[in-house]
Amino acid sequence: MARNARISAENAREIARDALLWLLQNEELLPVFLGSTGAGAEDMRAGAQDPDFLASVLDFLLMDDAWIVAFCSAAGLSPDAPLRARHALPGAAQGGF
Repeated sequence: MARNARISAENAREIARDALLWLLQNEELLPVFLGSTGAGAEDMRAGAQDPDFLASVLDFLLMDDAWIVAFCSAAGLSPDAPLRARHALPGAAQGGF
């Protein structure tokens, strides 16, 4: 995908699901995410299909450039992909994205 290209809602959900899977495998960052969101194991399973929850995953990652770089490196994405994906998910206008 070309840099700065608009991401479809489906592609945004795919990127966010990849980010969720990456978080689930990250033993250091997962507890931080769970603590900051109050999410539990069941929320994580259900959240994989919920665009609002997926948006919250990207919101969390976007808080730290190092997290974005690590995720994008692991996923083979450009560093701007999570922000572009966030723009395509619910709540972007309210969150100032």
